[in-house]
Order: sequence, then structure tokens, then C-alpha cells
Amino acid sequence: MAAIQSSSFLCSRRGITKSAINISKLNSNSVSVQKFQHTRGLVQNLELKRSNNGYTKTTIEKAMLVSDPIVIEKLYAIMDAVADRVEMHKNICAQRANWNSLLLASLNTITLSAATMAGIAATSTLGSPLLALKISSTLMYLAATGMLIIMNKIQPSQLAEEQRNATRLCKLLHNQIKTMIAIGNPTAHDVEEALEKVLAIDKAFPLPLLGKMIEKFPSSVEPTIWWPKHKRGQAKGNNYKSNGNGWSEKLEEEMREIVSVVNKNDKADYLRLGEKALKINKVMAKAGPLLTGLAAVGSAFVGSPSHGSWAAVLGVAAGALASVVNTLEHGGQVGMVVELYRSNAGFFKQMEEDIEFNLNETDVDRRENGELFEMKVALNLGRSLSELRDLATSSKREGNEMEEFGSKLF
Repeated sequence: MAAIQSSSFLCSRRGITKSAINISKLNSNSVSVQKFQHTRGLVQNLELKRSNNGYTKTTIEKAMLVSDPIVIEKLYAIMDAVADRVEMHKNICAQRANWNSLLLASLNTITLSAATMAGIAATSTLGSPLLALKISSTLMYLAATGMLIIMNKIQPSQLAEEQRNATRLCKLLHNQIKTMIAIGNPTAHDVEEALEKVLAIDKAFPLPLLGKMIEKFPSSVEPTIWWPKHKRGQAKGNNYKSNGNGWSEKLEEEMREIVSVVNKNDKADYLRLGEKALKINKVMAKAGPLLTGLAAVGSAFVGSPSHGSWAAVLGVAAGALASVVNTLEHGGQVGMVVELYRSNAGFFKQMEEDIEFNLNETDVDRRENGELFEMKVALNLGRSLSELRDLATSSKREGNEMEEFGSKLF
């Protein structure tokens, strides 16, 4: 009897449990159906409300399409590569900054030690100590000359600044791709564009030194180019549509004035300063090894009766001057200043090309949204929208005599 009662009890419990599960499934299904019907009604209402403002059913259906998973995977692969480049450029930047400080300290130590030995040798009258001091001083000066030639050739401070710029730009590109994925519906064109940006940064800021290093002493300073060229074909003219895609005649005129101000004042000023810094760096790069070489010659003839005291003066004074020049060049990081001016000029050149690219596009629907583009330009220049418009108005009123710089950021 007990077994029969327990079995009937278990059967009744199973029936209750099964009924509860069926009821919960029925309730969840009914809720899902209600949610689907509610969402579908909202979409239909959205279609009816937006149809008069230019949104069609096709537009909404396109917005609701799921992104191609292959495109998403490619973008994530590019993001991983960019993140890896950020770490590489960051590590190499720290390494090359250490090169600059360690090499400068070593060179100054060697040069001043050689100058001290040359001075002691000039006061010594004994044969063996005099010869030892002369040889040691001469060898140290020759070693310093060779090291200085290499250091001036590669410009470690400039190399470090290149890697800093590359790190910043790779981080910016990483965030842009992340934003692109978050907004949704990226296309194969977005993948191609992101890949071209990565390769353009690699070309502008190479990691290796041998065969790939940027020329440190060019004939003239040119803006750094780290972005790919715009490929979309454009036709000249103006098939203007009123208030199309956030653009207006007033905004187009404003952007033209901004390009004029940035090109004539900001970019030109940084190129002018870059030319001056480059000339100073060239003079110092030649003066340092020349002074250490002269000091090596002077120290070799210290104690010679035919040369008197000139050899000692040359061996000591030239070495001291070489230390001063090296400290000014590499301690002052003149090469880094040159690269800084080049990159700043490149920043304004990129802005100029972006504005001209949008203005030359005759189909306003293919341009970047005008209101968004204006906000980006204002942020890049460190101005508010009202300040940006005032700048354009002042430039138009004053013409070529406009002396105000476009950027308040740097």
C-alpha cells in the first residue's frame, strides 16, 4: 500500500510540474508575440510618420538590416592589428627616448674626460705618462666623433617623436573603427578604408631604421602625410541643393574661408618654424663631430715643442665646446622640434584636404553631414561653433590682411 501511495503521489507531482511548465511556456510565447506585434506596430507608425519627411519603407528596412558578419570580422581583425601597433610604437618610443638620453650622457662623459686628460697631459713633463694621456685622450675623442656622427644621423629624439605621433594616430584609428562597429551596418568600403589608413600610418612612421628611416635632414620641410588619398571621383561645378545633408551656401563659404586662414597662417607658420629648426639642427649636427675631430688632433700634438700651447688649447677648448653643442642639440631635442612642426603642418594639411574634398563633391548627399563636419572642424581648431563662424566672417571682411590664426588648440 505504501508503495502504491508513493507512486501515485509522484505521478500527481509530475503532472503538476508538467502543467506549470506548459503554462509558463504559453505565457512566455504570448508575451513574445505581444512584444513582436508592438514592435511591428512601432515600425509601421515610424514609416507613416517619417514618410512625409523623406524617409521611405526602403530606408527603414535598410537601417534594420543585420551587418555582414564577414565585414565585422574583418574590422575586428584590423582593430587587433592596430592595437598591436599601438603597443609596438609605444615600446619603441620609450626605447628611442632612452637612446637619446643615454647616448647624450655617454658622449658628454667621454668628451669631458678626454678634455681633462688633454689638459693634464699639457702640464705633464714625463715621457710615459704624457704619452699615455695623449693616446687615451685622442682615442676617446675619436670614439666620441664616431658615436656623434651616428647619433646625429638617426636623431633619436626625432625618432621618438615619430613613434609618439604614430601611437596617437593608431589609438585614434582604433577608436574610429570601434565607433563604426557600434553605429552599425559597416560595409566592405569601410573595411578597405580602414586598411588603407593603417598602411598610410605605417608608411608615414616606419618602425625599422635601416632602409626605411625618414630623411632627417631634407632640403625643405614638408608636412607629414599619414592619411590615404581620397579616391572618390569628383567633378567641378556646383549642383547645389538647398539644405541638403546639412549643407548650405553659407556653410560652404564658411569652410572656404577656414581653408584660406589655415593655409595662409597656421600651416605656413609651422612650416616656417620647421625650416628654422631644421637649419639650426643641420649646423649643430655638423659642428659637433667637427669640434671633437679638431680636439682629437689637438690632443695628439699636446706636448710637442713645435706646436707650443695651441695643441693643448685646441684639445681642451674644442672638447668643451663639443659638449655644449651636443647638449644643445640632443638635450634640447631640436630634431623632435622639427618633427613636431612637420606633424602640426600635416594636421592642417589634412584638414584642408578634407574640407576641399567635401566642397568639390557636387552631390551633397555623398558628402559628410554638414552640421557634423562643421562641429569636427571647430573641435579640431579648439573653437566653438560661434567662434568658428566669427573667424570665417572676419577672414572674409579683412581679406588677405587677416593675421589671426585658425587654431586655438596649438
